[in-house]
Amino acid sequence: MSSTPTTPRALSVRPLPLAGVLRPGKPVDIWFKPATSVVVSAAIPNLTLLALGRLDLVMYTMAGSFCALYGHNLPYAARARALAGVVAGMFASLAVALVTASYTTNALVLVAVGALLAALQKMLCDATRIGPPAHLIFTFISSAMLFAPQAIGQVPGHLALMLGAGAVAWLVGMAPALVRPHGPERRATARALYAAASYAERPEHAAGRGAAAAAVHAAWQSLLATGARSEARRALERLVVRAEVALAAPGDADTAQLRAWAHGLRGAGAVPRPPRVAGLDDELLGVEAELATGRPSVWRLVGPGSPLLPVGLRTFVGCALAGYGSLALGIGRPYWALVTAASIYQANVTLTWKRGVQRVVGNLGGVLVFAAIAPLAHASQAALVLCCLAFSFGAEALITRNYWLGSLSVTPMALLVTEFTRLQGTGQLITERVVDTLVGALLGIVAAVVVTNRRAGDRIEQALSGAEEARAAAERTLALDTPRSAALETARRTLAATLVELRAAADTAAGEWWQRALPEERVLAVEQSGHRTLAAVVRRAAAEEGVGRRG
Repeated sequence: MSSTPTTPRALSVRPLPLAGVLRPGKPVDIWFKPATSVVVSAAIPNLTLLALGRLDLVMYTMAGSFCALYGHNLPYAARARALAGVVAGMFASLAVALVTASYTTNALVLVAVGALLAALQKMLCDATRIGPPAHLIFTFISSAMLFAPQAIGQVPGHLALMLGAGAVAWLVGMAPALVRPHGPERRATARALYAAASYAERPEHAAGRGAAAAAVHAAWQSLLATGARSEARRALERLVVRAEVALAAPGDADTAQLRAWAHGLRGAGAVPRPPRVAGLDDELLGVEAELATGRPSVWRLVGPGSPLLPVGLRTFVGCALAGYGSLALGIGRPYWALVTAASIYQANVTLTWKRGVQRVVGNLGGVLVFAAIAPLAHASQAALVLCCLAFSFGAEALITRNYWLGSLSVTPMALLVTEFTRLQGTGQLITERVVDTLVGALLGIVAAVVVTNRRAGDRIEQALSGAEEARAAAERTLALDTPRSAALETARRTLAATLVELRAAADTAAGEWWQRALPEERVLAVEQSGHRTLAAVVRRAAAEEGVGRRG
């Protein structure tokens, strides 16, 4: 049983901040990759349709082109699978929307279907950890298509257009592998080293440690997605462990060496080979053993009892309220309110509130940009296509600095996409988008506050107890003079699974608006001790196997 006493933790209401919500940050180092990818992916089908005089079909090809936004931090083996999954998810979302639109024009039904799709898209994107822009693109496409005139006989052709553009997006996303096949994992490792060096230079800054820890975690995720452990990957693993050591003992860290290793990862040269240090290989063994168990199935992550269910419920309720609220105000196609509500939902209420503020500010500024650019975009069909491509680049160039800055380009781009079928009154479009933005953000935040996720705190306590019990059981197995291989394997798998569960529980609970204070120090201590025990179990199992073979 656990040796750490569990003390009652008072419930607290976290404030919803405004300070710093609109402050621009630094752009990510590869901002130009998704920006360039989506422009190339969209330009090929869009210019083809322009030449054929069928710009009315652009909305369907854009559904596939937007798939190029995903997976840019993933190693290429994992990116190939992820992009294929994104294209498949977009195909399914579009199919449901088009078939529904072809059979009914009842706005009440369409809003309900849109809200349900948004909730499922949110949960699946969170469960698969696909990363930005997550569910937003899926929801934007499916919600817009629900309110687009459609005949059932047109659906196969429109889906084929989406798949063709999706194939182009897949090829564009994979193209850099021909030039720098190990680029993503090298960049992730370099970020971890730079972040660890920055923290070691100023260890008094708690935010620096959080950023460094996040960078190290991202580096591990990247390395673990590369597949087979090549010699280069082993060298990258040792570099990430050096970053972890710097986090644990910043006073002893050689920050110049950390930065030198990070600099050496630029380009396509050989990976720096750090010297072996006693004890570090144990940590690598522990991480490898934990990951050998694999991740839980998607059904386990989104099915009954899933911690994502409250988030899915929030999304459904918020999107439904936003859509019906827009209808009540007389907006004929309220998908923008639905998309606004869906776009603000983040991991917890605090982040959702911040995103809501950013969305409102960005969209209001974006409609002003649209008003200024509309005369130029309406000058010709070619101008409309080029403006749309320019805004798609600008959105990715700015959105990593702050969401509201990206919205200055996202909003006019989304409005221009709706005009490929027919030009609409600029004043009417702006009025509808402003109303829908305010309604969607307000009702979306209301739903986030009302639909609580108090189970997250209970799940952390359960996960902590499970991890501590699994570690104690593994220690008892190690204490035996001659533990059986089966017992060691059981101890390894059980401990590894509970560590994965603990990390997932901690990530889910962090930042909820109405929640118990999180036992962060206890979580960290249990994870560290668990990894040490896990390494010992793996080493003992390997030794026992060797003895058995010699015998």
